[in-house]
Amino acid sequence: MSDPHTDDHPHSHAPSDNPHGPHPYQADLEDSPHTHYQVMAEAVGELLIEKGVVTADELRAMIELIDSKSPAEGCRVIARAWVDPEFKARVLTNVNDAAEELGIDPGTIPIRAVENTDDVHNVIVCTLCSCYPRLLIGLPPDWYKSRAYRSRVVREPRTVLKEFGTTLADNLEIRVHDSTADLRYLVIPKRPAHTESMGESELAALVTRDSMIGVTTL
Repeated sequence: MSDPHTDDHPHSHAPSDNPHGPHPYQADLEDSPHTHYQVMAEAVGELLIEKGVVTADELRAMIELIDSKSPAEGCRVIARAWVDPEFKARVLTNVNDAAEELGIDPGTIPIRAVENTDDVHNVIVCTLCSCYPRLLIGLPPDWYKSRAYRSRVVREPRTVLKEFGTTLADNLEIRVHDSTADLRYLVIPKRPAHTESMGESELAALVTRDSMIGVTTL
């Protein structure tokens, strides 16, 4: 019997075998050196395990929890704030406590809400890395972590927003909020017009991740 792993039986990867054409090359993460923050994160994780603060299983479970998050929880908070003025007041005072009222665990890092109005539009950035309310709105998109966004949105926010398709009136004030390791931000977008008859679940479906970062409107 011939060996299927010898050159007599090559595995073809020609375009004819793949209806989508040849698969493009994508470098492995290991092809690039670790960044300073990746090295620090690994070192802190190893130290916490070594000191018995957490177990490897607990650390892995938390990472898996964070990776599984989507913007859905943040959308629920926004929708409730739109229909309940008292709840919105509590969100503007303390996002973490307000989220817990809905059975949402926002984590222990303080999150501050900023509200878009007829006069002010808010946008969020982390100029140092990618600090972000992950338990509320999921993992940050790649562009949020990019050096271009982190540097430019502070200097030329109106131009950057236009690149996201968001053109704002010249008289509308744009406020850029810089997240840190100790404080995260959440934008409350303006409620879309003609949604008075919608229920919370319908309203939550209108909210997007990018609107809660502030690079788009609804």
